[in-house]
Amino acid sequence: MKGEEVSLSPPQNRIDTAGRGLGSRECVAVSLGVVGYAESMELQRRLHRQVVDGALPDLLLLLEHPHVYTLGRRGKEEDLLGTDDERRAYGVEVHRTDRGGEVTYHGPGQLVGYPIVDLRRWGGGPLAYVRALETVLSATLGEFGISSHSGEKPTGVWVGDAKIAAIGVKISRRVTMHGFALNVDPDLSYFDRIVPCGMPDAQVTSMAALLVGEITVEQVVPVLIERFGETFGLRVSPRSPDEMEPVLSVAEG
Repeated sequence: MKGEEVSLSPPQNRIDTAGRGLGSRECVAVSLGVVGYAESMELQRRLHRQVVDGALPDLLLLLEHPHVYTLGRRGKEEDLLGTDDERRAYGVEVHRTDRGGEVTYHGPGQLVGYPIVDLRRWGGGPLAYVRALETVLSATLGEFGISSHSGEKPTGVWVGDAKIAAIGVKISRRVTMHGFALNVDPDLSYFDRIVPCGMPDAQVTSMAALLVGEITVEQVVPVLIERFGETFGLRVSPRSPDEMEPVLSVAEG
């Protein structure tokens, strides 16, 4: 399939491997469900190459991970509390990764977003990009009546003194990888077994802990997609995994 034109319905939204079709202000968002961490990293690398080469428009991958602790470029082994046997007993993998930041947790009930955005097309630098992600997350939380802030705190989004969303990115050839993790309704006890983001006294919270009634990742996804498009000035087209299968096949080719 590599080298062939791939058409996604509706017909006016067309992607091809020569870089023609979708405009520079278009972004395709796809919700992938639960994806293993190693699998998601390999998928990002493949798609990143396609965006760098101009074969794909900007992308926003949305998913959940099985229980996993990840260590960013500044991550320290001592920030993983407990033993390998204990982590295996409660079903948590550990992965070193090339994003910025230190140690964090991903798991069910947490909305993870991996934007693959060409900053040359967007027109902003790395710091502006991170601030824009913070804006997306704060605006999303605001839609659910949660007041949040960033800026005076370390990178991420905070409600009071508790962190509700983490950000860790990598930018290679001016195209982004990795991204953000928003605590919708994860099991927060998994954060007790690490020093999150290298801050021993850091508190962690979630949307579910702050709201009355249930909240799910599925409820948050469409709101976040809309806020992402508004903040970045992109025309975001949500697609299902089935619709994206031809594009993912190109990435694997």
